[in-house]
Amino acid sequence: MHLIHSPAEKARDLGEAVIGLKEGIIFCSECWNIAEGSPCLVCSDVTRDRSKICVVEEVLDAAAIEKTGDYNGLYHVLHGVLSPVDGVGVDELKISELITRVKRSFEDGAGGVCIKEIILATNPSLEGEATALYIHKLLLEFPDVSVTRIARGLPTGGNIEYSDDLTLSRAMKGRGEF
Repeated sequence: MHLIHSPAEKARDLGEAVIGLKEGIIFCSECWNIAEGSPCLVCSDVTRDRSKICVVEEVLDAAAIEKTGDYNGLYHVLHGVLSPVDGVGVDELKISELITRVKRSFEDGAGGVCIKEIILATNPSLEGEATALYIHKLLLEFPDVSVTRIARGLPTGGNIEYSDDLTLSRAMKGRGEF
């Protein structure tokens, strides 16, 4: 209602700002997080621990974990979870890109850092658990990679993006073997 009663110029400016936002954002070619350039700021930060990748469902999940300040590794955004009922299968997610990333870390040899840990930080829902289990099975191909799951500090059926900092921080610190 506010926009209806506002001058046309104000509504036009808002529309142009939304279009500019959409055109100015891309996905990082490494982690699939939103970015202004590729690689994103996290992937290009040389101070981050490149031996760890935290796998999340959505961009906001990575932002929530980053906000805690307790994680200094890299991320991988799946852009959803396996959900056959909703028509979301393996091909709709960024799972093959994750596996390629892990393979590449071992193929780089002495020049690159091998991935030592994959942290599965999908939501504790039926779909999130199924996605984590599927990824875990794929990662069995890499015996030198530890696959961990964030601790159960999050309620079943809850979403990472809505968790408070303390709960999310404890979940990250209390993660265990998958």
